[in-house]
Amino acid sequence: MSTKDAEAFVDNVIGDAAAPVVIFALEWCEFCWSVRKFMASRDITYKAIELDSVEYQKDLFGRKIRDVLAARTGFSTIPQIFIGGTFVGGCTDMFDGWNSGEVQALLQTNNVAYKGDVVKEPYSFLPEWLHPR
Repeated sequence: MSTKDAEAFVDNVIGDAAAPVVIFALEWCEFCWSVRKFMASRDITYKAIELDSVEYQKDLFGRKIRDVLAARTGFSTIPQIFIGGTFVGGCTDMFDGWNSGEVQALLQTNNVAYKGDVVKEPYSFLPEWLHPR
């Protein structure tokens, strides 16, 4: 698979109106786990692209997708989250966007249901080693 294939793949995934919430993730990443737990707590349906999974290992396709994402977003870190084709950012950007109401606005614009009555602070989903002692 070529870089052009990776570009087309990213375009298709983030442009899919049937799955407007997309997380480009790594299976072993604690920040990806944090976002998944956060999304589950709010009943937000999302599509996860596990870039280190067997599915994306052939021809280093996962690496090519990461390179395309880094070129487009300026972020080299994972996760990278999109809602309705709009780049939200990574884990803490998602949490900040939730706290400011920007994420809810994107979800509503894209007709994505979510539980809004959950009071648990998004940052509490981060790994314990990051919490203040």
